[in-house]
This record gives sequence, C-alpha cells and structure tokens, in this order.
Amino acid sequence: MSNVSKVNIADEMKVSYLDYAMSVIIGRALPDVRDGLKPVQRRILYAMFREGLLAGKKYSKCAGVVGEVLKKYHPHGDQAVYDALVRLAQDFNMRYPLIDGQGNFGSIDGDPPAAYRYTEARLTKIAEELLQDIDKETVPFVPNFDSTTEEPLVLPARIPNLLINGSSGIAVGMATNIPPHNLNEIIDALVQLLEKPDTSVETLMHFIHGPDFPTGGIIYGIEGIKDLYRTGRGIIKIRAKVKVERETKGKKPKEIELFERESETKATKERIIITEIPYQVNKARLIEKIAELVRGKKIEGITEIRDESNREGIRVVLELKKGEMPEVILNNLYKHTQMETTFGGIMLAIVDGQPRILTLKEVLHEFLKHRRDVVLKRTVFELKKAEHSAHILEGLKIAVENLDEVIAIIRKSQNPEEARIKLITRFPLTEIQAQAILDMRLQRLTGLERDKIISDYEAILKEIQRLRAILESEDLLKEIIKNELIEIKQKYADERRTEITAETKEINFEDLITEEDMVITMTHLSYIKRTSLSDYRSQKRGGKGLTPMETAIDDYLEDVLIGSTHDHIMFFSNYGRVYCLKIYQIPEAGRVSKGKPIINLLPLQEGEKITTKLVCKDLEEGFLTMFTKKGFVKKTSLDEFKNIRSKGVIAIALEDNDELISVRKTTGHNQLIIATKMGMAVRFDEKDVRPTGRSARGVIGIRFSESQDEVVSADIVSENSFILTITEKGIGKKTPINEYRLQHRGGTGVKNIKLSEKTGYVVSALQVKEDDEIIICSSSKMIRLKVSQIRPQGRATTGVRLIDLAPEDKVVSIGRILEEDSSVNI
Repeated sequence: MSNVSKVNIADEMKVSYLDYAMSVIIGRALPDVRDGLKPVQRRILYAMFREGLLAGKKYSKCAGVVGEVLKKYHPHGDQAVYDALVRLAQDFNMRYPLIDGQGNFGSIDGDPPAAYRYTEARLTKIAEELLQDIDKETVPFVPNFDSTTEEPLVLPARIPNLLINGSSGIAVGMATNIPPHNLNEIIDALVQLLEKPDTSVETLMHFIHGPDFPTGGIIYGIEGIKDLYRTGRGIIKIRAKVKVERETKGKKPKEIELFERESETKATKERIIITEIPYQVNKARLIEKIAELVRGKKIEGITEIRDESNREGIRVVLELKKGEMPEVILNNLYKHTQMETTFGGIMLAIVDGQPRILTLKEVLHEFLKHRRDVVLKRTVFELKKAEHSAHILEGLKIAVENLDEVIAIIRKSQNPEEARIKLITRFPLTEIQAQAILDMRLQRLTGLERDKIISDYEAILKEIQRLRAILESEDLLKEIIKNELIEIKQKYADERRTEITAETKEINFEDLITEEDMVITMTHLSYIKRTSLSDYRSQKRGGKGLTPMETAIDDYLEDVLIGSTHDHIMFFSNYGRVYCLKIYQIPEAGRVSKGKPIINLLPLQEGEKITTKLVCKDLEEGFLTMFTKKGFVKKTSLDEFKNIRSKGVIAIALEDNDELISVRKTTGHNQLIIATKMGMAVRFDEKDVRPTGRSARGVIGIRFSESQDEVVSADIVSENSFILTITEKGIGKKTPINEYRLQHRGGTGVKNIKLSEKTGYVVSALQVKEDDEIIICSSSKMIRLKVSQIRPQGRATTGVRLIDLAPEDKVVSIGRILEEDSSVNI
C-alpha cells in the first residue's frame, strides 16, 4: 500500500492556486520588459530563426512552424500557437509586424485567417533585429520542456519591441495593455535617456508625443497620455479620422472642413468619409452598428452607407440628406458607435521575474539596461573568440617564420602525435597551436598566405585591444548602444500614423440647432412631435380651427406646449415619476403628421403614461409645485431635479388611485388656484405649502363637496389677470381674478362656472391676460385665439362658445402661449 499523507485542503488550495497564478503571469500572459514578448511569441520567433526562415528567404508553411514550436518549445494547443503567429503578422494589430505572412491572415473586418496548412510565413527584417547576436552567449538559455534542446529566456532585442508594438494580456488578478508607439520617437527618447539618465518623464514626452496606432486615428486630449507615462495607467480617447466631401450640382466633390457652412447648403449634398478607425475596432461591426442606428432612427440624416475600402486603405462613405449638418451626425456617431473608443493603458510587464507596473522612464531604462547587458556579454564573447584566434595565429606566425625547420620536423615524424610533441619541444607552442600548425593546409605556405597570417595576427591584436577598451570604459559602451539605436532608426523609422490633438473638439448640439419656438403636441395614445409655431396662424373666435395632426380613429390630441428648441421639457407620469428631455430631442414633423410614440423617447414602465408636461428654460432656481387628482399639493425645490437619470426619478409619492395631473414652476411667493371638474375653485397663497423632498406626498390643497369631484387643473395667478375656464363641449369664459377671494388651502373653494348639460364638465381653468393667446384642443382639431376677443363674465355665469365642435367631439385641453418665456402651460 502506497504512503498517503494528510494535508490541510485550504493550505493546499492556496499553494496550488499561487503556483497556477504565477505560471500564468510569468509563463503565459505577460510580456518581458526586455524584449516585449510573451513566451509563446518568443518561441515562435526562435523556432523560425532556427529553421532559417529569415527575411528574403523562401516562405514556409505555417503548419511546419506550428509543429516545430509544439515539438520543441511550447507543448500546448496548436490553435493557441497559430493565433499568436497570425497576430504577429497582422499589420492592423502590430505597428511593426514581426512575421511576413503569405496567404489569408485575417482582416480588420474580423475575418478569420485560413488554416495553417494554407498559409506561409517567414521573419521580417525587424524581427531579425530581435534575434541578432543570440549565438554570442548574450542571453541565458534553459532546457526545453523535455530537456532535448534549449531555448532562450529572453531575446537580445536590438529594438524596443515592448513600446513599438505594445502588448495586451490578462493574467490572474492583473492585466497589461501597452499601446504601440512610433519607432522614431522611442529611439530619440532612448538616446536622450542614455546621454542624460536623470531626464524626467516630462522631458521624455518632448520626444515621445503619445501612442502611435497601426490603424491611425486621432487621440483627443493629452491628460490620459501624461497619466500613462507618469504612473503606468491612463485612459486615452481615440476617434476615427473623417473628412467631409461636399457635392455641388455640376461640380466634382470637394473636401471641406467641419463647421464650414455655405449659404447654399440646400443645393448641395454632403458625405462623411471615414478613412481611419480606432485601434482594435472591427470595421465590419462598426458599419453594422451605424446601419442599425440608422434603421432604428437613433441617427437620422444618413441615406446610404458604402464600404469602399481596398488594399490602399479604409474608405467608408456615409451619404447624407441634403441640408444635413455633418457635425451633428458625427457627434451622434462618436456617442453611439466605436468611432470613438477609449484605450485603458496599463504598462505592466515582467521585470526580474516579477510583474510590475512601470512608468515610461522605467520601461526605457529597463530596455537600456538589457542592451548594456547584451553588449557587454557580446563583447566578452567576441573577446574570447578574438583571443583564441590570436593564440592560433601566434602559433602559425612562429611556424611561417621557421618554415623550413617546421617542415623538416614534420617529415621526420612517424605520426602526428610525435610531430606535435617535437614542435612543442622545439618552439614555444601550446598543444592548440601545435595542432593548428599540423592542420594548416599547404596552400598557406605560399608567400602571400604567410604575409596574410602576419597581418591577420596584427589585426586581431588591435581588435582585442578595442574589445578590452569597451569593457573598461562605460562611455564607449554607451556610444556603441547609441550607434546601434541610431542604425535601427535609420533602417526602420517611419512617419507617425496617429494624430494627437491637445483638446477634444466637443460639438455643442445647441450651438448647431437653430433656436426657434416650437409647438409640442401629444395625443391621447401618447404620440408626440414638435412643429414650428409659425405653422399655426391666429384665427377669430368661433372659427373651425386647423387640423393639428392625423390621428387614429380612437386617438385624439390631448396636450400642447410651446417652447424653444433649447428649453427643457419635463414629463410627469401617472406613477409620480419625472423624465427630462431637451425640446430638440423630440422628433420634428409636419403639422398633420401624428409623430412618434413617447415610449421611443422615454423608458416608461408597463402601465405608466405621461399625464402632465412642463417647459423650463433652466433647472436651477425656484420650485416645482405639484397637484394631484385627489386634491393634494406639494412644493419641491427645482434644484432637486437638476440631475434626472435617464430612467427618471420620483417626483411625488402618491396614494392609491391618485394621479399627478398638473405641475407649475413657482418662485415661493406666488398665488395658486385649483379648479375641479364640478366647477369649483380655490385661490390660496403658495406660502401655505412648505417645501418638501421629492419623495414626499404633500398636503391637502382643496376638499371636495361631491364625492365624484376631482381636480382638473391648477395654475399660478396674479393681479389684473383673468381665469379662463373651458368645458368639454367648447363653452368657456374669462373671469377677473379679483372675483376669486384669497382663501387658505384645504377649503372647498368657490363656484367657478355654472355647469349644465350644454356645457359638460370643466376641462381646464387657467390664468390669462388680455394680450395672451390660447390654444384650444379638441379630439380632432386645434384653434388659436386671442384672449382679448373673449368678453369678461362673472364666476357664476355659463360663458360663450369658444370652439365649434361636432356632436361627438369634445375639448380635451387648453394651452396658454406666453411670449415672454416661450412656454405653454396645460
């Protein structure tokens, strides 16, 4: 029976998990700071190097490369190795590709590469710089997984690969995301740091302006770059690069700048051309997302989307409707699609066997430290080799100087061993030198060859002197590193692809949208739209009215407001919640169009409907005073509604079967009036209602003398004004405000209008002045009247006909147009 040992499972799990975590961190997911490679990438490049798949040589099947890597260095899945190989060859992922691929290696549209039996690969020139001097004992080698061969722990890396190509990976409890950079800028910064080791990060940023992505694009804002370079973490905003072409009739398309407007925009057609996209964005998915937003009407004004990309570059064309403003559409594209992305940079790499987050200066310093180590080891290797060659040449020099005697000794010897011993005995030679003399070919005994041996010996002595000087002088060592860096720059440097803009050009919607008064209409079935106020002309009392919109058989116009396109409009629901939009966010439509369902604009819950609306120019000063169907009134500071979430917030707590039917913006010093369905009204001072929070219920505003009575409207009143009351059958009147005595809230009020079968119930009662205009909405039409055309009457009168209605028609709402603040209260 085998021995069984008992262990604590918690301790075993801790040890095993830590072992696994470190294996992933060190052996799989994170790059080494020195060569910028993960183990699988390093093994792929080394295997290709050993197979002789160098730049300029013939391509070899990727299947063979994958097999070689699996067989000798990386005993994991073949697909993982092939995926890593493919990425090293993709020019849209790697700023400087390390593998030259032939065949289908995938695309920026997300197309997968062909299987490895179809594709071929070889190293690029710049990849060879990573492997140069690897056979000169410059880096440590370790046994491979089965000890049949050796593999390097790191490559000599003459190029700063970690920064120029970047890296990304998720380990256990940590992740790295290093953006690619421009080789030109990195080399310049390395030279600066080499010459002045105390150079600050801020100074290095004069050389390295920021990441340089292979797909180009534009980086907006430099604060994220500064954070990344100073701390190792930073958020970088990237936008697609676009241009706008304007097509005028009879002329070729002309590229224009954003915000460059002409007076003849209606006669021109514009298109947005996307020429570069953010790093690691799938172009096909981006186009699909734009098309989806256009179909869903979230982005309007785009008539056609074409992908005209080819081998020369990206070109996605968005055709616009005539007169559309590209700035507004672009703002929506940046907001809703990956035409604007953020790159969360984390400069995490393996340093001395440990994962560390590094600043820019630390990454550059670690690379220079690695290069110093490589150059030193290479120099030591070359010195040993040179000293060995000098030793051999010294012996050959002795031989050619005593050629006749040496030949005689060799001829008289019975065998090579005897000849070697005689040579060592006769001349000051070592066994190695004596053997070299014996191995020397006869052609080297010619005069020219003898002279060459002497000159080679003198040259090797000079080389030894040079190599020793390097090992003894730090300045010479730095000069070699510097010269090699400059050589790399001259061979591989190219222009920056990614532009950097110091500040984001935020496009203000309101600056682009014309400020004008709009009529906002909403139907009983919650269809909403906005229409220019100029579409409605003023008419005389008793007119037939204009048809405001087309409605379904069971639908009718229920509310109308007036406001500027720049004003806020607050929507209060029967559930006591409030939502907020800008008026320009409401879809614009013609006078007879029915509009769009409000559910498309607001995230209403099941059974929730909008019962009252309010237009406000700002959301800072004053109060919102709310009135419910059961007679409650509540006042809350408008400041509590400044940050309304997209899902809405609670405006008032309601009792069962109660509804919020009216809201007014008040100052704290107003007088208020509440009107009921049964023709009662109460006028009281706003000071009777103390301010409470959003979640409060409020206090009693009016008590009902009849059980079936309910509040239908409420308003602010002032001196020298009138109360305009209208019933559901189109009968209305205006009564001087002084006929409504000031009372305390909570009473039953006074008679407001004399009701009969001819009048029907009260629909609304609100304050008006002589120079006001009103809009009366019935189930099928709307009429606009001047208040001065209506004769004043007392409280107990019936009134006159204000709108001519069909027998089945009825008034559903009344609105007041206030010119001073461009708002309507319903």
